[in-house]
Amino acid sequence: SLYVSEYFSQSAQKLSFYSWYGNAKLFHFHVPEDTVLLRWLLQASRGKGPECTSMEITVHFRHGAPPVINPLGTRFPANATVRPSYNISITLGSAVQNTTFVNVTTPAAGDWFIAAHLPEAAGRIEVKGFSTPCPYMFQADMFVLRLTDMPVLEPGVPMPHTVVSPAKPLHVKVFVPKHAAGMRFQLSSCVTSEQRACAVRVLLGSITLPQSFQRSLTCTGSINCSLALDSPPWEKWLQIMVESLGTANASVSVEMLASFTVCRPGSTSSFLNFVSLNQSQAGARPGAAGSSAPAAGEAPRNASGPRSSCLQSQPVVREDLDVVSVRYRLLNGPGVPVSSLSPTLLLLNLNTGMDSGGSLVVNLLLNKTSVSLANATVAACVSAASPVLSLNATRNCSTAFSQGYPLSVSTSSAEATLIVLYPQTDDWFLSLQLLCPKGQRDCSSAEAKVTVFAYLTPCFNDCGPYGQCSLLRRHGYLYAGCSCKAGWGGWSCTDGTKAQSVGTQNLATLLLTLSNLMFLPAIAVAVYRFYLVEASVYTYTMFFSTFYHACDQPGVAVMCIMDYDTLQYCDFLGSVVSIWVTILCMARLKKILKYVLFVLGTLLIAMSLQLDRRGVWNMMGPCLFALIIMVTAWVHHGAKRRHCYPSSWKRWVFYLLPGITLAFTAISVYAFMETNENYYYTHSIWHVLVACSVAFLLPPRDKHKKPWAWSQKLTCRYQICQNDREELYAVT
Repeated sequence: SLYVSEYFSQSAQKLSFYSWYGNAKLFHFHVPEDTVLLRWLLQASRGKGPECTSMEITVHFRHGAPPVINPLGTRFPANATVRPSYNISITLGSAVQNTTFVNVTTPAAGDWFIAAHLPEAAGRIEVKGFSTPCPYMFQADMFVLRLTDMPVLEPGVPMPHTVVSPAKPLHVKVFVPKHAAGMRFQLSSCVTSEQRACAVRVLLGSITLPQSFQRSLTCTGSINCSLALDSPPWEKWLQIMVESLGTANASVSVEMLASFTVCRPGSTSSFLNFVSLNQSQAGARPGAAGSSAPAAGEAPRNASGPRSSCLQSQPVVREDLDVVSVRYRLLNGPGVPVSSLSPTLLLLNLNTGMDSGGSLVVNLLLNKTSVSLANATVAACVSAASPVLSLNATRNCSTAFSQGYPLSVSTSSAEATLIVLYPQTDDWFLSLQLLCPKGQRDCSSAEAKVTVFAYLTPCFNDCGPYGQCSLLRRHGYLYAGCSCKAGWGGWSCTDGTKAQSVGTQNLATLLLTLSNLMFLPAIAVAVYRFYLVEASVYTYTMFFSTFYHACDQPGVAVMCIMDYDTLQYCDFLGSVVSIWVTILCMARLKKILKYVLFVLGTLLIAMSLQLDRRGVWNMMGPCLFALIIMVTAWVHHGAKRRHCYPSSWKRWVFYLLPGITLAFTAISVYAFMETNENYYYTHSIWHVLVACSVAFLLPPRDKHKKPWAWSQKLTCRYQICQNDREELYAVT
């Protein structure tokens, strides 16, 4: 046999602390056919700075779709099926780098996904630039060993083969046809080269994670051994590995035989249904619309006659709506007839490679008037790769190499819903059959009508009222995740264990918005002292900060007067410009120079905020530059007057020192104390402290200007003007 090794690599990604699925870094690989060995090379590293500590990285694996993970231990939505992911932990201790290998023998071909993340996020809000977070990097590489000339086992034809040694197992493959109800594998004529007792182990199927249903068969002696499989995967290559359990130098000769039991499908519709499609759906291929395209051309069945086929297929049209958004439409209407003689089968096509990043929702609604037997139950199974063709009372929904998802409806419980999170890339099948409590003979002529609604959505229920559905991307692959708000958690933001009450949400909104009214004293002081430009800036800041925080709320107490991004930009711009004009006003510059700096600084601040809205230097840069201008101006004034400036000790004690104290306290709260839990009151404290500091720091008005006196400014009466001109004439 000729083996070929291949290597696949993806760029390293910076890991994040986990708070929602978007924090997990996803790696997407494609394993080729006939792969006999898969090896993952996982490399994790961290920075060398003092802020870097020991860290545990969790890595999840899954075949066919992104792994469904729950590091926070939150609840999933009702009716959602969750199977734990296969994961390993990588510890970064004293060593800066860690290299880990993960081997998978006979892996399933197709898409494989790896998700890596750090532990739960602490919830602290860090200002960009104040602290340097430690970089934790992760990279996944994939090595595959592929067999280029894997022998093909033809159905019904015995094939002799030789296992050279235990170190070199034999790999063969067989193609499973469509509508295969069962498969039987038989091994016979087992002979060793040393004429000893024959001992071999046969492994059927490939390994998939997180769950693997690989079937094992151990054969000893010359006795024939066989293994029967129900519902093998349709239209796929099935790998078979035979390994010797004998001595190291002994070869084993065996003869293998694979046979299939094929199910003849029936149809409940005629080809005329396809012709009745409207023009917008005329391009759909009949073969892709139904689970059995050849049967679509048969004559419609006689509803009163018995069904002779082992399954009845219903034609289904896949309708793509948007990214990771698909609707399945039954050509005969949503009502599906279900009997007890043979299961009714619906094909849900999810094999495009771009459908595994959403949620598959299947809803069944029983028409109670259509069931003649009161105690009858309609059992249903949703499975991938192959349908469940034998639904009995146990309803375990298992196929040859996978475990399906059971559903049931009855007159007492007429509705059932199933949510499959991140369904694997494959053909999915919905099987329905009528079951009677006293046996199938009691309801051989009975029939039930079940309304079926099936669709693929990016986020189930659009993440609810307390979540936001975000479309994530890794290279060309798209998948969706829910980002929860107001203390809600869970996969679809349905876990209200730590949720904020409506009263708490209203209180948070009121605190964050009404705290901006503390700018009113600063505006009044500025107007009283003739700082009209400064007062206009404070009014602008108060207005947009109030409505930005009214729009930024995570719960139900939300009001947006314009686009969120516009409100956020105006709020940030007003905050920085307010600091800029206040410090320049304290410098007591000449009017023309002060207003030039006002305009020029505002333009530069607007540009920097457009480049990086959350950068700390967007605020610290203008502050430091304005402080340099103010200190320079104060030194100039002091040197010119030959005493300290400002000269009044009352100005320092009652105005400047309280204002500086409030400003530094506000900066400390903003930079070091804010978390996701206390944001609504710590940020409100920031609003109050900044607004009060402005009122204290504004300098007094110029001495030659009088305070506002409306009776003098707005007059309508005559005034006697005094002529101060000197009379330059000579008296003679």
